[in-house]
Amino acid sequence: MDDVLLLWRKAVGPLAANCYIVACPRTRVAAVVDPGAPDPWIEETVRSEGLRVERILLTHGHGDHIGGVEWVRGWSGAPVACHPGDVPLLREPQLNGSAWFGSPVSLPDPEHLLEEGGRVVLGEVHLEVLHTPGHTPGGVCFRGPGLVLAGDTLFAGSIGRTDLPGGDHATLVRSIREKLFILPPDTVVYPGHGPETTIEDEKKYNPFVGVD
Repeated sequence: MDDVLLLWRKAVGPLAANCYIVACPRTRVAAVVDPGAPDPWIEETVRSEGLRVERILLTHGHGDHIGGVEWVRGWSGAPVACHPGDVPLLREPQLNGSAWFGSPVSLPDPEHLLEEGGRVVLGEVHLEVLHTPGHTPGGVCFRGPGLVLAGDTLFAGSIGRTDLPGGDHATLVRSIREKLFILPPDTVVYPGHGPETTIEDEKKYNPFVGVD
């Protein structure tokens, strides 16, 4: 695993979903992860930091994480990547939840499909794809050097809800235990909502994913 990944974060949209920009420090090749709304901060950061966006990465297909996808694609030209299990959510506002808030989001199929163990190359660094279903069927996390972008799989002191279409509590807990809790304890977890945490803290204190 490479040593450094640049990272910027802002909570965007009405549900305050964390949007991340990650980049290779030398080549400035970047990805925008979960652009939940067309927030000017995203474009301003890309331009002020001299970044070149080559991917729009989705941890899952819920409306609060995809509402800015077409906007980012419009000025960056970057292709979209998500897991095939969540492609139906991208297409259908009733499945991705955006229909409930009066601003339905329906996206075309992504240009790239993410699979367990795949790599997203950003210049001289890369992200490993971890398929973590449970919050949604195609939920994924992106593991980088010393960190994991966890989407709505794991939060500080909580986990993603499983009462939406395609959610399953037992599957989500298994994903966390088998894919995330095996990472080094000092791995920083950057979730889809709220503050960062660590794998060590979540293994010790998260009441939803107790480990024996």
